[in-house]
Amino acid sequence: MKIVLPVLAAVGFARAVSITGCHKHGDDVYCLTEDGGEVQVLLDNTPAGDPPSEYTDCHQHGSTWYCVDADGADVEILGEITSSSTTNSTSEESTDTDSTEESTEGENCHFHAGVEHCLSPGESESGGSTGGSSSGSSSSGSSCGVQTRDYDMPLRIGTLFVVLVTSSIGVFLPMGLVKLPSATINAWASTIIKQFGTGVILSTAFVHLYTHADLMFGNECLGGLEYEATTSAVVMAGIFLSFLTEYLGHRFILARSARSAAAPLPTDNTSNVSSKSAAEAEAEAPHLQPHQHTLAALGHHHGGDPTNPNTKLSVLVMEAGVIFHSILIGVTLVVAGDSFYKTLLVVIVFHQFFEGLALGARIALLPGRTFPSKAIMGAVFALITPIGMAIGMGVIHSFNGQDRETLIALGTLDALSAGILVWVGVVDMWARDWVIEGGEMMNASVGHVAAGGISLVAGMVLMGVLGKWA
Repeated sequence: MKIVLPVLAAVGFARAVSITGCHKHGDDVYCLTEDGGEVQVLLDNTPAGDPPSEYTDCHQHGSTWYCVDADGADVEILGEITSSSTTNSTSEESTDTDSTEESTEGENCHFHAGVEHCLSPGESESGGSTGGSSSGSSSSGSSCGVQTRDYDMPLRIGTLFVVLVTSSIGVFLPMGLVKLPSATINAWASTIIKQFGTGVILSTAFVHLYTHADLMFGNECLGGLEYEATTSAVVMAGIFLSFLTEYLGHRFILARSARSAAAPLPTDNTSNVSSKSAAEAEAEAPHLQPHQHTLAALGHHHGGDPTNPNTKLSVLVMEAGVIFHSILIGVTLVVAGDSFYKTLLVVIVFHQFFEGLALGARIALLPGRTFPSKAIMGAVFALITPIGMAIGMGVIHSFNGQDRETLIALGTLDALSAGILVWVGVVDMWARDWVIEGGEMMNASVGHVAAGGISLVAGMVLMGVLGKWA
């Protein structure tokens, strides 16, 4: 089996009749050409000890170069080869340099998750390949090192507060709707915001996070991945972790409920007090009917079932997925170049507002008072992206989005977050609202179904459109 990894340095070696100074990098063998370039030797079996010191009689078959080993066998050489004379080679290098500069000038450079991507005119993001194998690659002429740029720091400090305010409005607005005096307005608002939020979460998972993870794992600077389905595997792991967390949590809640039900019966005095309290509570809330799907009432829509999507456990799983990628959004927004920063900022502001609505709508449905637990959950979301921006400003001159370890970390976190939000969006939100027995949209009026469906699609579309830039 041949070992194929990228060449460390693509070189021309038109006049090189032999390659010398052969050495190993890991399991791969590299040799030096006469002009000092480094090329890789493709071997069926990597030698256990030191490789041969040289290979001679280098020649070309078609576009592929071969050299002869000590046993007289041909070995394939991986590298860019020119067969012209020194003079012609110099002329060609000059021409290539000019064409490269022209190509660079015509490239469309933009940022995905803090990593710059440059595309030639007419080239698609996927580069015509499948599976994202080149989708995350930068232009061929770009470096995998730290990019030196001028950053407008006052602008970034100011926009940190813009993101903070926008995120706060988005997440706390649904909680304020609980206070609306009109049950009719409350019901319509809750349906629209909840279903719009479901669409936002679904689009965030698939269009933003899954795509970004695929871009990270497909980046040229990462090198080839031995397992091509890495992105999908990590997303699946995120889905499973979400399922396991909710399943174990619900089992614990049900077991605790069973123990409480098996507790000794209360005394007569306690029973009388409890009965009186229950009767008073029922008399004080005569207008809270099942058909009135107000934002406050929806929190109890599935009865006392601890597995309903509006339990704190389900909402916490959702918030975990949102928080993981929100801090990455903050870091990568700040390290984007000034040429794209303002455009990306506008996109992120809308992204945070829509995502805040989605999370806030679910937090608002939790039973209990707004303070302190609901307020804390909302504040964590509002603060996490600005915290990420602050971290980004601290490492802005040393952050390298093309570093192998950075790409792996970003890709893994994006894919895990995608998996978490796929579970939350499809199972806890979409399915349980629309198709699982007891869901609020199962027996809703035609008007509410239409409003909910349009809002669901609108959330998907709007968040999907934002995926063009972020």
